[in-house]
Amino acid sequence: MPVRIQRYIAILSVFLFFGKLLAWYMTHSVSILTDAMESTVNVITGFIGLYSVLLAARPRDTNHPYGHGKAEFISAAVEGALIMVAGLFIVYEAIAQLLEPQPLHKLSAGILITLAAGLVNFFYGTYAVRMGKKHRSMTVEAAGKHLLSDAYSTLAIVVGLSVLLFTGWQWMDSLVALCFSVIIFVSGYRVLRRSLAGIMDEADEVLLTQVIDVLQSNRKDAWIDLHNLRVIQYGEVMHIDAHLTLPWYYRVADAEKEIHGLEDMIKGHFKNRVELFIHIDACMPYSCKLCALANCPVRQEAFRHQVMWTMDNVWADEKHGKTPEAKDQS
Repeated sequence: MPVRIQRYIAILSVFLFFGKLLAWYMTHSVSILTDAMESTVNVITGFIGLYSVLLAARPRDTNHPYGHGKAEFISAAVEGALIMVAGLFIVYEAIAQLLEPQPLHKLSAGILITLAAGLVNFFYGTYAVRMGKKHRSMTVEAAGKHLLSDAYSTLAIVVGLSVLLFTGWQWMDSLVALCFSVIIFVSGYRVLRRSLAGIMDEADEVLLTQVIDVLQSNRKDAWIDLHNLRVIQYGEVMHIDAHLTLPWYYRVADAEKEIHGLEDMIKGHFKNRVELFIHIDACMPYSCKLCALANCPVRQEAFRHQVMWTMDNVWADEKHGKTPEAKDQS
């Protein structure tokens, strides 16, 4: 699905670019040039994004044991940087037009062409953002947000040119271009910032909280403790690493059954591929007070309470319930 959506985005960007270029050629409006320049970025990033989605969909191999999903972060970084460059170029053109105004032509036709392109961007951008979030494709979501920002700037440009058409205030053309160059620049910065966070494996607190909530709400009594939890999303594949404490007397087959149950639960909730790397820890005597397992044959201490798993207490590489005195038992 992400590949098909990104393919349509790339093809659509070409048609919209030539449409806006035609509108600029007809009018010589720097505002419409602003829109056309952003569309050149759409074309470049559309095809870069398509390549990255195709690459990210490839299975892992010996050279890429975690798959190729990070290609999407690189694609988004390129897109963000190009958006920022386009914003700076628009500032330059707007100031030049303000200092040396050039006559405008056929504004009515140019406005209609630009408005049509903006509406197409809005509807498909909304769809791309929704599907990008659904399939956890950063490239598709970033492309959708770029299309939406393009649509909003197009709408404002249409409004500004309409005012110019009825009032004759030619400086309105440069003013609108300057205002939306700032919006375009900020949009590019946000895309770049998020992509760099992904490249640096910065924790996705929203995703991590969702995983923890699912684990906590579906927790089994035999899952005594969870710690050293890490969640990373590369493309459509979610990688989960964790240490899970189970009763020490469980056989390998019993432990494997628990892990498969946990994996099926995560897959069922998030509806995507999951790679699970679970390290099994055997419970210790100090774990008894945290263990809700009924009829435990080796219990040494009465159950007191379970540790509620939260983002604050599951990331550390330390078993819960361990006191300084209990560390000697490990």
